Amino acid sequence: MEQKIKRYCDESLTAQERAEALVDEMTVEEQASQLKYDAPAIERFGIPAYNWWNEGLHGLARSGTATMFPQAIGLAAMFDTDLVKEAAKIISIEARAKYNAYSAHGDRDIYKGLTLWSPNINIFRDPRWGRGHETYGEDPFLTSENGKSFVNGIQGNNKVLRTAACAKHLAVHSGPESLRHEFNAEVTSKDMEETYLPAFEALVKDAKVEAVMGAYNRVNGEAACASDFLMGKLKKWGFDGYFVSDCWAIRDFHENHGLTSNSIESVALALKAGCDLNCGCTYTPLHIMCALDMGLISEDDIRKACIHLMRTRIRLGMFDKNTEYDDILYSVVSSKEHKDIALKCAERSMVLLENNGILPLNENTIRTIAVIGPNSNSRIALEGNYSGTADRYVTFLEGIQDRFSGRVIYAEGCHLYKDRSSALAMEGDRYAEAEAAAENADVVVICLGFDSTIEGEEGDTGNEFSSGDKNDLRLPESQRILLDRVLKTGKPVITVCAAGSSVNTGVSTDALIHVWYPGSEGGKALAKILFGDVSPSGKLPVTFYETADKLPDFTDYSMKNRTYRYAKDNILYPFGYGLTYSNVVCTEIGYQDGTAVIIAENKGNTDTEDVIQLYIKDYSACAVPNVSLCGFKRIYLKAKEKMTVEIPVPERAFTAVNENGERRIYGSRFTLFAGNHQPDLLSSKLVGTDCVSVEINL
Repeated sequence: MEQKIKRYCDESLTAQERAEALVDEMTVEEQASQLKYDAPAIERFGIPAYNWWNEGLHGLARSGTATMFPQAIGLAAMFDTDLVKEAAKIISIEARAKYNAYSAHGDRDIYKGLTLWSPNINIFRDPRWGRGHETYGEDPFLTSENGKSFVNGIQGNNKVLRTAACAKHLAVHSGPESLRHEFNAEVTSKDMEETYLPAFEALVKDAKVEAVMGAYNRVNGEAACASDFLMGKLKKWGFDGYFVSDCWAIRDFHENHGLTSNSIESVALALKAGCDLNCGCTYTPLHIMCALDMGLISEDDIRKACIHLMRTRIRLGMFDKNTEYDDILYSVVSSKEHKDIALKCAERSMVLLENNGILPLNENTIRTIAVIGPNSNSRIALEGNYSGTADRYVTFLEGIQDRFSGRVIYAEGCHLYKDRSSALAMEGDRYAEAEAAAENADVVVICLGFDSTIEGEEGDTGNEFSSGDKNDLRLPESQRILLDRVLKTGKPVITVCAAGSSVNTGVSTDALIHVWYPGSEGGKALAKILFGDVSPSGKLPVTFYETADKLPDFTDYSMKNRTYRYAKDNILYPFGYGLTYSNVVCTEIGYQDGTAVIIAENKGNTDTEDVIQLYIKDYSACAVPNVSLCGFKRIYLKAKEKMTVEIPVPERAFTAVNENGERRIYGSRFTLFAGNHQPDLLSSKLVGTDCVSVEINL
């Protein structure tokens, strides 16, 4: 036994070899004990207890203080994979710092390990889905690029993983939240390959993500956490990490899906399919051993899963004498350097949707600003779900107060969604104060939208009517009334909407900024944009629709008339759209040897960042009906400056998918478009510029 123990500690061996050596010294019962997320210690090997469940979607979550970045949908709006990677690196460094500190104090509880169950790379196919703000939006390419960068930042590129990322939730999963435990998502072979699988394939094959998590629902009749089809894809892609169930999803096999009769059968179905780790209560040693005794699983099924888990722990350096990360100190958590990056992310994530010229604000002509609305001084509106706790928050109100030298008047205006703010008051108890504040100001900044108490995951929200999903795309009625009454004062109004999804505010104001859930520095970032210290440069990673009434049924997983690649109408603001304070145009485009070469020019008078976007139109019968994003690059241009921008076009951009789910090049004629928006009529009208294009013949 001494020889084997020494072997699993031998750092010259591969992680696979070390894991096999360790697991083969365990009893079957010991192996079985390790397959649940809260794995106990095995004292005879000196293996401490380990809780696999930790979250790091946009900052180390649920584990006390951490740097808080914009919610994932806001990170996607940056169209900046380098900055996504930098944010992810910071998340992993803080996770290591806390792991080191907690372990030194013997604390191995939930949310304190090195296995981060992020990113969420599901496709945000329907704006009503409450968890959509956890994702990188509706486009497979943008999701893949952000996801790969996030994984690379989380895991690092050394022999020992800094932390382990997890791609979730494989694969056809985006609501409704209220049905997720019994729902069967039916999807065609074409939609599966064209939309739902590409990001998972990219993270497995290109980023070498260490873990994949299954979903609650069934996919074409199979449990997502025990799907021969989905597990077959992972095998085909060469996945060699660990597979984890969503939390208590295996219990759904017998309690809700009707796929099995009891816990023991559910253990057998999941384990034999390749689910190594159970987040939940089904993989108890008792259930596993009963399944073994009944012949439903073999000892090799248990051994294989345990090896996968120990291999990950070895890759994280948990059984090494020391690692390069052991000296990361707790003092790095929420450091100034980390918060500076969070601020930069917030600045780049905010999307200017409307501006009649009021922005940036002229401080020489404004003496008093009224900041009104339920999200004005709300910390939770900065957070999004799966969030950590910042050591300091700067709300939208506080950001404006800190930045503006004149008078700032504040009025709550209304409750976020109820008809009164004070329980004993009459309906609309804060409207009069809001009107008075507006009347006594030169300009109004009205802060509306949602927060994670009503838009989020089932069980995590207070949204009792839709389990975290939205019924429509409008603001809550209390806010619609507030906005109408403030507009009637006749004062200039700038609307700031905090939400993780598509919102139609219903009326035009002098300016509209969509700020997502921008993290702890959100108020500072907003103020810098309002006063022109920074030009806004975020772009929509999702389509903003006019109304939910024209969308397909929420339970319909077909892509028909969904997202910018397939939608025919009902568009309020297009995917990829976002204004700046200047006028960047693309004047020329060429294509050679797989690279697009674009001339971009800032014809305006303001220095600005912007995002050059590449879209491809495939004229073959198998292609998507509209265009597809195939490249992007964030640039900085001074006023009147020109720049040559080179963007590689991946070979995959020229492929399409037929009805049988077969991807290959079908077309011979393509058009490549470049601009700071989509090549559609509405985007051109809203921005005031056209894309340039080049024809490509293969």
